[in-house]
Amino acid sequence: MKIGIDLGGSHIAIGVVNNKGRIIEKVEKRILGNEKKEIKKTIETYIFDNVNKLCKKYKVTELGIAIPGTVTDKKIIKSVNLRINEYNIAGNLSKKIKLPIKIKNDAKCAAIAENKYGCLKNYKRSIFLTLGTGIGGAAIINNKLLDTGELPGCEFGHMVIEEDGLLCKCGKFGCWEKYASMKAFRDNLRNVLGYNQNTNSQELLNILKNTNESSENYKKINSVIEKYIKDLSIGISNLINIFEPEVIGIGGSFVYFKDILLPRLKEKIEEQDMLFNQRKEIKIETAILENDAGIIGSTLI
Repeated sequence: MKIGIDLGGSHIAIGVVNNKGRIIEKVEKRILGNEKKEIKKTIETYIFDNVNKLCKKYKVTELGIAIPGTVTDKKIIKSVNLRINEYNIAGNLSKKIKLPIKIKNDAKCAAIAENKYGCLKNYKRSIFLTLGTGIGGAAIINNKLLDTGELPGCEFGHMVIEEDGLLCKCGKFGCWEKYASMKAFRDNLRNVLGYNQNTNSQELLNILKNTNESSENYKKINSVIEKYIKDLSIGISNLINIFEPEVIGIGGSFVYFKDILLPRLKEKIEEQDMLFNQRKEIKIETAILENDAGIIGSTLI
């Protein structure tokens, strides 16, 4: 068995994965407040404590870590959502964890998992997006990740869709993830409804499901959804025009809002004449492995 770790912009999830790609035990935590200020210490302490506990219960042969941003085999070069640069995470962890450690970009890990076990397994050419704190991406051609050389590439979240737009953590303006990440969607919902950051995703989802057209909040919510769908469809249309994939896979916390967002997204792309080569149907599948895709994929690298 292997241990997989999904290291996100606001969470850490650790799971024991068997040889069939199933998680048999998982622990996770949100990264909050002061923990973000000492992010390296937070990461290492949580991983040390939990990996060592799990190794006492299971016969573990390897550790894989899915990480947002630009990574090499052992090192984080740049992760804007974690606010980390030049961090030898594998080297630091190996001081206390006596297992082989592999690391890879989180969206690539999720794509590998979905390609083997999930929503992409019946296709040869696909684009996979993780919509969460930011937007990660991967391109799969003939069942293999697109080879972009020394750097992971496919940083779809940092394509510019708005000239002189919002400032991104990467330092550029108008990046797609500033408009179409799930963080952007949730933040915009909280703003129009007058809620603070303590209102979590499940609470927001419940509000969306239970707000009827006669409610005074309906127009506010609908305007946020329309703007979000418009921005999301621009980026996805660009990717379809470039790669002509058989399917677009979407993971991350978008999955939990799919009943509300996905039909409108497909309709927007199909009706707005955004594609160079027109299609009768846009195939967009949500991740079957949901937020576990990063954990599972990190054990397949």
